[in-house]
Amino acid sequence: MNDAARLSPQALAEACAKAMWDDDNATRHLGMELISVAPGEATIAMTIAESMTNGHGTCHGGYIFTLADSAFAFACNTYNQRTVAQHCSVTFIAPAFKGDRLAATAREVSRRGRGGIYDIRITNQEGEHVAEFRGHSRTVKGAHLPEQG
Repeated sequence: MNDAARLSPQALAEACAKAMWDDDNATRHLGMELISVAPGEATIAMTIAESMTNGHGTCHGGYIFTLADSAFAFACNTYNQRTVAQHCSVTFIAPAFKGDRLAATAREVSRRGRGGIYDIRITNQEGEHVAEFRGHSRTVKGAHLPEQG
């Protein structure tokens, strides 16, 4: 039995998240915080800095997309299979502003074969719905944790 197979689904998700977090320079550099992870799920939060605002005085949509994409990545990589985005889309619902604390909560909708679908809801510190993101994933070769014990 390999090392990863000895872990409970929750422990596997947490170990995969730690392995990813340690190598995810973009997510860490933007000040994101991994709030929770479970099989097929993840929540990541980020506070909007002044440098993230656009000419309208609101959070640039690219940062909201990046927050959602990071939650998506952590959710779909909880099974010790390297998984990447195949397609993503975002719908912006309400603006976010400097100082807002945004949370992106990802949940698995479907996972079959090499593909998966994940919905990510982005809310602010008041629980207001800021954006909705859908990601389609694809597994690729490789694992996050050692396959041989």
